[in-house]
Amino acid sequence: MRRFTHFAALDWSGARGPRQRGIALAVASGAAAPALVRPGHVWSRAEILAWLEEIAASRADMLIGFDFSAAFAFADRGAYFPEWTESPADLPALWALVETLTARDPHYEVASFLAHPEARRHFRHGQGDVGDLYTPGAGRLRVVEQHQRATRQAASVSNFNLVGAAQVGKASLAGMRLLQRVHGRIPLWPLDPVPPSGPLLVEIYTSLAARAAGMPPGRSKIRDGKALDAALAALGSPPAGVTGSMSDHASDALLTAAWLRAIASDTERWSPAPLSDTLAATEGWTFGII
Repeated sequence: MRRFTHFAALDWSGARGPRQRGIALAVASGAAAPALVRPGHVWSRAEILAWLEEIAASRADMLIGFDFSAAFAFADRGAYFPEWTESPADLPALWALVETLTARDPHYEVASFLAHPEARRHFRHGQGDVGDLYTPGAGRLRVVEQHQRATRQAASVSNFNLVGAAQVGKASLAGMRLLQRVHGRIPLWPLDPVPPSGPLLVEIYTSLAARAAGMPPGRSKIRDGKALDAALAALGSPPAGVTGSMSDHASDALLTAAWLRAIASDTERWSPAPLSDTLAATEGWTFGII
């Protein structure tokens, strides 16, 4: 497996507005402690895109994890959006469709996609507002999400569910607008081959880092520097040295950057048994799930 010298983790947000307190970005370089990029700054999604473009231009040997889903379920029904004639055939086509329908939405928001009469049929939008093609119960899950539930590696929520604090559908759609812009300049595993040098994007769950650091399921949020340093030590990382309280978005990014560094050389993480070329092209995979 190739080596990286920098490891970045992006805690993401799909909320409306020009700037998002839910966005945090951290980088672990070499063997040093992970550090926030622009600590205290309230990021916009456009600024994150600009940062990614800078990394692409610099050709830094950086593994970059983003905490949103690159795709919706496809394998279970042979389509992202059954009964919609414009349902895309693969990941890049999905991102392009999302961008086409949201092009007029500011700040990389996605309201126009979710308001589209065909798209909205597939989502649970709110209590009592459920599309007629939304799968009852947990909603449709990607193969990686089914696998991680079955093996108890992580607990996932369907991207078609837009209700509740754990929903990731809106964040994933907003993230797809960024992926559509950087694809071709920064490869995405496992859709693209791992390049011999330069940056590489992977999808992550920050909860995997918390579990690896010994935190129990359902109690993975860290909000003070002392607890963060204890979790980092469990991953073999130097302390971040944050004093007092901190946001769980910042701690998620810091801890996950250190976790990426700790597992990136594990060949098993790059070749999970259920992953196929077809899944790589249509659903992707969450890095770290084996």
